[in-house]
Amino acid sequence: MRILYSFNKRGREAEIWSKEIALGSDNKCTYLPFNHDPYLDPQKYIRAQLLDNLYYDKHPGLMKLYRDFEATVKDQNIDVVIVDTCNPYHPDFLKRFPLYKVLRIADGPVSAYDRDFAYVHAFDHILYHSRAFSEDLEMPEKLAYCRAQRFDFWPLAVFEAARDTSLNQVTLSQRNRDIDIVFVGAMHIGKMPLLASIKRKYRGNLRMHGQSSLKRNLYFNLRFGFPGWIRPIPTDAYVPLYGRSKLGFNVHNRGKYTVGSYRLFELPANGVMQISDGGEYLSDFYQSGTEIVSYEGEDDLEEKLDFYLEHPEERTRIATAALKRTLRDHTMQVRMSQLTALLRTAMGV
Repeated sequence: MRILYSFNKRGREAEIWSKEIALGSDNKCTYLPFNHDPYLDPQKYIRAQLLDNLYYDKHPGLMKLYRDFEATVKDQNIDVVIVDTCNPYHPDFLKRFPLYKVLRIADGPVSAYDRDFAYVHAFDHILYHSRAFSEDLEMPEKLAYCRAQRFDFWPLAVFEAARDTSLNQVTLSQRNRDIDIVFVGAMHIGKMPLLASIKRKYRGNLRMHGQSSLKRNLYFNLRFGFPGWIRPIPTDAYVPLYGRSKLGFNVHNRGKYTVGSYRLFELPANGVMQISDGGEYLSDFYQSGTEIVSYEGEDDLEEKLDFYLEHPEERTRIATAALKRTLRDHTMQVRMSQLTALLRTAMGV
């Protein structure tokens, strides 16, 4: 099978994705990375209705993407197209192609109605990154309710470029870590109350970075009493930062209903003990209490941060177990092999 894997990333991230997707190829499947980001700003089609407007108006960038996509499908004899997370392909355009079409959804219920469920009818196969969805339905139930033809659990993972490849269960305990607590992630409004509280309490013992903007930083500081400015860091700075950190905490939009971010795997892959929201859904990825520690609410998080800062042996035990599990089950190499197996089963080849 020849598989076109379409995604939208920029700069160093685009290089990493292209390289590691291609490395998923074997004697059964060839993966060809196709970065659709350069054609037009993803914010222009971040919602399905916006994409429909662009398609109706024959937006020049979108039309060029479609011409190049069509040429690549033909020239490379593509059998399968996978679209990752933010779909730029209008269903009426995709209908022209006798391909096996796969949509990977990975942003959870906050964006599901904007850019996931509207496209279910246009794809033969949906890959979801987490069982969690809402109090009423889990994601498999929701996809069945939406009449998805086929759907499978395919979690996120840690890219090779996002981990210290020299780290193992022996060297982890020998690493000198001078940062107590770390958090790197997007500054979504729903996360801000907890992030502000943690930032104020731990101050110099905490390193917090993330995708933000002047407007969002101003709101964060004015609304929550000037806990501090949040700045992004380059992609290649993640691993050195994690390598210096003892504890990392994880917070998701809507708590457990969006658990499963890249951070969930990047922290343990770099020897950082992780405390995360996620409730019962954490068990789909790690064993709670042994490989990860769960929390329920701000007070519980602070208590557990304090406890594991004061108990380095327990912290190292959990971090070591999580590293072992991550290297066994949650690397991109493992994930791409799983993807090949899913596709071969679905297509009967």
